[in-house]
Amino acid sequence: MSGAPPPVATSRGRHHTNKETPLTASCSLRARGTALAAAAALAVLGSFTGAAVAAPVTPNPGTILFIGNSFTFGQGSAVQTYRPNTVTDLNGGTTIGGIPALFKAFTSQAGLNYNVYLETQPGIGLDWHYNNRRTVIDRPWDNVVMHTFSTLNASAPGNPAQLIQYTGLLVDLFEARNPNVQINLMATWSRADQTYPANGAWFGQDIFAMSRDVRAGYMAAAAANPEIDSVIQVGSAWDLAIRAMFADSNPYNGIDPGKVNLWASDSYHASMFGSYLEALTIFGTLTGIDPRTLGYEQVARDLGITEAQARTMQYLAWANVFAVPEPGTAALLFMALGVAGVAARRRKAAETA
Repeated sequence: MSGAPPPVATSRGRHHTNKETPLTASCSLRARGTALAAAAALAVLGSFTGAAVAAPVTPNPGTILFIGNSFTFGQGSAVQTYRPNTVTDLNGGTTIGGIPALFKAFTSQAGLNYNVYLETQPGIGLDWHYNNRRTVIDRPWDNVVMHTFSTLNASAPGNPAQLIQYTGLLVDLFEARNPNVQINLMATWSRADQTYPANGAWFGQDIFAMSRDVRAGYMAAAAANPEIDSVIQVGSAWDLAIRAMFADSNPYNGIDPGKVNLWASDSYHASMFGSYLEALTIFGTLTGIDPRTLGYEQVARDLGITEAQARTMQYLAWANVFAVPEPGTAALLFMALGVAGVAARRRKAAETA
């Protein structure tokens, strides 16, 4: 970057109405053997209070651009190289699929046709994309999903000022090309490596603290830029998975039996489980489609995620996007889903006996 002062976003006038999605407890039961378990899970979900963290936007199939870093291209697991031939890398790469490829697979299975593009660079924020890739991304898009560096600001963890500024500049850029573009921010997750080691910016706080601060930063960016259509709450989905006892909260002291590790081996990036939940949350928010309708779909099978794990993460993504639970009831959700998983396994065994 040059020594010149950074540009300032201009004022914008596109108006967005507030969207709210009512709490629902509908579920398609695929077999009578799972009805009781599903009803138990839904009863728990129906007891959740509060509105959705970020209500889904109106589906807008067409072109979609993902702007981000290693959290977008899935560093740390097989997600990074998943089906790169189904997406277009604007940087010319041919080996990265990442979250965009998972989104493409989910939407294709749901009967939606998105042309998916990505522009990523590891270890950077939205300021870098604007200052170094502006000519690459300056096109008319139907949808944009973007996020900044994981701590909001690499040199000032937790400070959203730079995110707010460059969100506005990118909004100006995209709306100049297409005034009807749907622009979505993505709030990312708590990093275990920033929470448990003594040199972490969130050391001494609980695992949810970084997610809360990051979410607040993205909400501030959306408030300052009302053209933003949604803030995709990936960090909240991870929080819910931990509170529901599906995922382990601290990889530094080992992974509890029966739980998954949302983080990759570096306790920073996402594992295939973390990326799968990330992509489900994006899918639910952008399409308005219940992630549970995907069932035991092809991405999970390809990555080696079990049916029980896939369906649990689909429930978690649904609960996070469409109905936010109170922390005290999240564990009840997992117990209900556990009952559903046992019932499903018994039904499968009975069918194959």
